[in-house]
This record gives sequence, C-alpha cells and structure tokens, in this order.
Amino acid sequence: MKIQKIVLSSLVSVLLLASCSETKYVADGMYLLDKVKVSVADTVASSDVSTARLKEYVRQKGNSKWFSTLRLPLGVYSMAGRDTSRWQNRLLKTIGEAPVTYDSQQALLTCEDLRRELHNEGYLHATVDMDTRIHGRKIDVNYRLHPGQLYFINRVNYIVEDSLIRRLLHLDDSTHWGLRRGQRFGISELDNERKRLTQQLADSGYYRFHKEFISFLADTVGVAPPGVNVTLRLSLRPVGDDEERTYVPHTRYRIGSVSYASGDPQDSVLHLRRWVLGESTHIDEGDYYSATNLRRTYNHFGRLGAVKYTNISFLEQPDTAMLDCNITLQTNKPSTLSFQPEGTNTAGDLGAAASLTYQNRNLFRGAENLSIELRGAYEAIRGLEGYRNQDFVEYGLETRLSFPRFIVPFLSRNVRRNVNATSEVSLLYDLQNRPEFHRRVVSAGWRYKWMPADSRHRYQLDVLDINYIFMPWISETFRHQYLEDENSRNAILRYNYEDLFITKTGFGYSYSNGRIAVKANIESAGNLMQMGAKMVGANRDERGQYRLFNIAFAQYVKGDFDYTVAFNFDYTNQLVLHFGLGVAYPYGNSTILPFEKRYFSGGANSVRGWSVRSLGPGRFKGNDGNIDFINQTGDMKLDLNLEYRTHLFWKLGGALFVDAGNIWTLRRYSGQPGGQFTLKSLPHELAVGYGVGLRFNFDYFIVRFDLGMKAVNPAYQNEDRGEHYPLLHPRLKRDFAFHFAVGLPF
Repeated sequence: MKIQKIVLSSLVSVLLLASCSETKYVADGMYLLDKVKVSVADTVASSDVSTARLKEYVRQKGNSKWFSTLRLPLGVYSMAGRDTSRWQNRLLKTIGEAPVTYDSQQALLTCEDLRRELHNEGYLHATVDMDTRIHGRKIDVNYRLHPGQLYFINRVNYIVEDSLIRRLLHLDDSTHWGLRRGQRFGISELDNERKRLTQQLADSGYYRFHKEFISFLADTVGVAPPGVNVTLRLSLRPVGDDEERTYVPHTRYRIGSVSYASGDPQDSVLHLRRWVLGESTHIDEGDYYSATNLRRTYNHFGRLGAVKYTNISFLEQPDTAMLDCNITLQTNKPSTLSFQPEGTNTAGDLGAAASLTYQNRNLFRGAENLSIELRGAYEAIRGLEGYRNQDFVEYGLETRLSFPRFIVPFLSRNVRRNVNATSEVSLLYDLQNRPEFHRRVVSAGWRYKWMPADSRHRYQLDVLDINYIFMPWISETFRHQYLEDENSRNAILRYNYEDLFITKTGFGYSYSNGRIAVKANIESAGNLMQMGAKMVGANRDERGQYRLFNIAFAQYVKGDFDYTVAFNFDYTNQLVLHFGLGVAYPYGNSTILPFEKRYFSGGANSVRGWSVRSLGPGRFKGNDGNIDFINQTGDMKLDLNLEYRTHLFWKLGGALFVDAGNIWTLRRYSGQPGGQFTLKSLPHELAVGYGVGLRFNFDYFIVRFDLGMKAVNPAYQNEDRGEHYPLLHPRLKRDFAFHFAVGLPF
C-alpha cells in the first residue's frame, strides 16, 4: 500500500503541475479555447439533429484530453522552457501539444459551415448563432443550432434527354427511381441518387459519363410546407466550342482488344502464364465497358504476390465506339531470402531463436507462393533436479505452397474470377528436446481462403488438417513422478504425453467494417477415422479407444465466436467492447481434449489481471508449479472486455480497461477440483481484472504495455474475502501482472 500511495501522489503532482501552466504560451489578448459545444436550441428538432456528427464541422477544437478529462499533452508542452536551444525544451514541445487559441474569424466560418450542413440535411431555414463565456484567460464556445422545419420531397420528376439511357435505367417505371415522395429533402439523398445513376451507367458502357451531367431543380412555389418538388435532369453530351456547341447522345463503348505488357524497363518478358492473366482480367473483348470490372481487375492483380505494379489504360479507336484496353504489369523479384533473430524468456530461462525463410512468389509462373522456413531455438534450462543436464533445443521445418485461386475441379470460370480465393497446402516437422522429454510433431494441411469481390466477408475452409504427435523419449524421473502415478489428478497430464493422431476439418468466418468485427470458427476431429474403424470392425483397447497403427486418435468438436464493437467519441477517444466465447467437447474416442486444443485464460489478450495460463478453470487453485500449466486449461472459455482508448501525445496512446472471464471444463476431472462449468456457479467464478495500458503506434505495428490488477479472484471462496476481493484488499506482489505484446488485444 505504501508503494501505491507514493505512485498515486507522484501522478497527482505531475497532473497538477501540468494543468497549472496551460496558458503559459497563450499570447496577451488571446484566450485558450477551453470547451467547445454544439447544442440544439429548438427542443422539437433536437431528436432529429446529430450534434455529435455536426461537431465534425467545427473548425477549431480544443486541445486533446486524456480519457476526455485531462489536457496533459498541453501540460507537457507548457512545461517546456522558452529557451529553444536546450534539447529538453525542444523534446517537450515535440511530444506535447501547442495551445489552441480562440479565433473569432474561424468561429464565424464554423457558424456558416453548420448552417450550410443543416440546410443540406433538409432544414432549409436553419440558422446558427454562437455564445461565448470568458473565465480568466480561457473561453468556452457554444454553437447554438436553430434547425427550424425539416422539408420532405413532395413530387419527383425524372427528365432524361437520352432515350437509350432512359431505357437502360428503366426510368419509365417509377419503381426504379431512387427518390420517393415523403423522403427527406437532403443533399446527401440527392447526391446518392446521382452517384447511383452514374455508377449504373459507368457499368453499362458509358466510359466518359460523369455525374455533372445530372442536375436537380427544387421548387417550393405552390407547395405547402414542408414539401419540395424535385426534378432530376440527365443532360445530353455537349460537342464543340461555345459558339457552335451542339448536344448529342452519350457514347456507349464496347471493349475492342485486350493486351498485356511488361512494365519492367530491364525485362520486357511478362513472366505470367496467359490463362493466369485471363482469370485475373475482368475486362473481356466485345463486352461493354464497366467501371466495376475495371476495379475488380486492379484488385485481382493486386492480390498476386508476383505483381508489383498494375496500370490499365484505354484507347479509343478512331470513329468507333470501341476501346482498346492495355494492361501493363511490373512483377516482383521471384525469390527472396530473409533471416529473423529473436530472444526468448520462458519462466526465467533465457534463450535465442532464429528463422531463415526462402520465398518464391511465382513458382510455376502462375503467381504461386512457395515458402520454406527453417527455425531453430535454444534455451538454457537450470534448476531441474533429478533430470540430466540438457538444455531446450528446437528445430522446425515448415513448407507452404499457396495458389491465388481455387484449385477445385469442375469450378466455373465466373466463380474463379468473381471470388478472391487462395488454395494452400502445408507441411510441418517440429523437433523439441527437453530434459524431461523429447517431442516430435508432424502435420499436413489443405485449406481454402476466399472472399467475394467488393465484400468485407471472409471465409476459410480447412478441408483436412492432420497432426501426428509422438514422444520418442521420456525421462524416467518425469515418467515416475507424473505419468505412472495412478493418482487420477494426472489423467490430463498423462493423456498429453502420449502419441496422438489429430485429423480435423473446420470452417471459419470473419467480418469487419472498421467499427464492428465478428469472427466465428467451428472444427471437428476424428469422425471419419471412427467411422472407418467401425466399418472394418476394429477392436477397442482397454481404455475403450480405437487405434490407428497402435496410436489413439482424438475426437472432439470445437466452436469459437468473437464480437468486437467500437464507439468513437471524438478523434482521440474510443470505447471498445469485446465478447468472446469458445466451447470444445471431447467425445467418442476421447474423454480429454488434446493440450493444443484446450483453452487457457489470463495473459495479454484475455483477463489481464492474471499472467498467461494462470487463471482457472473455474475456482481451481494450482499448487504444483511444474504441471499447473497443464491443469489450468479447460474446455470452455468466456471473455468480456471493456477498454477505453485515448491518444496521449506524439505516437503514444493510453488505455483503461476492465476484463472479466474464466475457463471451465465440461467434464468432471478429479485433477481439476472446482473446474467444471455450471450455470449456478457462473456468477461466482467470473474473474475480474482492471488496469491501465500504454500503446506506441508506429503506423505499421503497435507495441503494447498493459499493467493489470486482480479485482475478483474466483480461486478463493467468499469467506476468504481478502483474497476473493483483491480490489478491496490490494497487494501489489500478489495481484499485479505486467504484459508486453505487439498489436491490440481485440
């Protein structure tokens, strides 16, 4: 508690020091812009006007605030001295934020911008005024909106001077109109209709058509308020100069020839097969020009790892309505070799690892990507009594071959072209030698990844994923102490140090629009192998398991779901909510999930008041540090996270977070007392943590530091109130967890 008081008092002192000098660099006669507010004076219209959105039109915003409260970046700037020759003053001004002083001219322009935007939203008689309040050397500004009456469309008329275009757009049928009687009369509604028609024509051969050919006429004469008569006019194309200008129908173009060329000045040969070029090109000879197909062609070539640069140009054939398409491609170097070293620290055992990766982006001249990675790791292991003196050594070889298309027979050309797909096969061999055991993993996979064109939805199908895990050697000490002990508490431990086959199939889905992100995945293992064992009449062993080559195979079903939503308060503050649920159930040939498929809780992306793999299952409390990493796993996981993110200054961001969750087992295992899930005990077994975090945003990646504290610890019963509610009885050594990670937690 003494340390916490010192830290708290130091933080308060810094905040006070920073806040007391906010107006240090505000010139005489000027005022620091303190509070900026946008409000609606008309209470009748207040429910229809979004002041949060309209605040984006305010030209001068106050200095940024930490967590919408503390103007610490301004305080840091103000702490700098006036002598710019000293490096510490320049540093403070660089990472801080200069004061925003009130500008009356910018305020008047803001009033005009707000009035214009209200007019665009359909409030044709809106006005905006401004209130200011001066206190000391600071000023508060309140922009008061008087929207008035909201206007609606009374009657719509479409005038299209080009008869062919009118037929193509089906505008003789009012059901194809984008504007309707009773619709809000707003600029965005009118502009959306103009964009819709322009896009439809650009996809129907009208290469040179642009939205300026579409205009609107609004008439309120003879219409009872709040009604407006709207006329949309689509004009002919002007030809000639001002003196001899005539108007003619718009030209509808077809594609003539499609040609390809290399954009590399040092290599005129295009190293891609013709059929690969054809599948990536959505522009076909004889078809009408389409802006959407042009965009899809750019996107398709952009997905090919072999392609570095794409340029598509069109050339009009003289005196015809034909366009020749020229596609220029510059390819990447086919082969690269990279080396990546890293440091490791596992429970205090220091070590190093390195990987050497060879990559070929155009293996068969079809933009196939071959990746071969060789990885090695070493850790010096100390303090293991009863084991021979051997450090940890790992060697791994992984090979991946991906094709930028579906490799499936009898698939139509349209499907292959309209879906951005990747087919991938992989092979892995991993060798691990420890003082306690030697472990080998061999795996092979075959999967598809795809997303429809112009879509935020992504899919993945694991057709087959085979894993063979075997233990060629286990030390006698480890075997006697843990594996041959008949005490059932080590059943999970014994299962995970036996040879095992895992053959699974799975399906995954994800969606993201920048504000909402959804991920879902389901996988199943062992069903085909069990079906085959029954068909051939195989016998079960003494544990009731079928075996393949005298090796048991895992059988389970597993599903995961994640949902994240972000609420942006302003350009520097954001609230993010996250919900995660995972459930896996072993059945048939298995009573226990393989260790690699079990859930764990705690760590940088879970309940951050606990270190990784140190929470749960349920109210289980580990007492053997050597094997608790096995026992603190489960069949079910729940994560509930709330994080408030703010920009601090420079490239530094901050976060306040509250996490809740745990893991549980679905079966009762005597080695994990208190770990089985029940609805009745769920409220009492939710672990809760809280804390603060720092994020260094380097644009391409984010480095994250999170400091978490336990608030509710389900490992202790309610009668142990000091341990069960560490929020009320905090102890830094017992309840603190530090996390370092790359990337955001969710």
